[in-house]
Amino acid sequence: TQSRRKVMVYLPTGEVVSSYSTLEQILQSLGWERYFGGGDTDLLQFHKRSSIDLISLPRDFTKFNSVYMYDIVVKNPNYFHVRDSH
Repeated sequence: TQSRRKVMVYLPTGEVVSSYSTLEQILQSLGWERYFGGGDTDLLQFHKRSSIDLISLPRDFTKFNSVYMYDIVVKNPNYFHVRDSH
């Protein structure tokens, strides 16, 4: 059996995160900033000045899977939810 594709929902609006441009806007509103110090050009990275946390995502959105989604959920409690796509 093939597992269902997951989607990440931004809870305050109920919006499904469907692109990195959308996700970046949301993360910036939550205090995250793009981080360019990692040196890995295959990753998009975000950091928060108030934290040691770093969010690292594959540059290609088609590779954005539940592992990355849950990392964002854990680092932003009460803002995101991961569910099966319909």
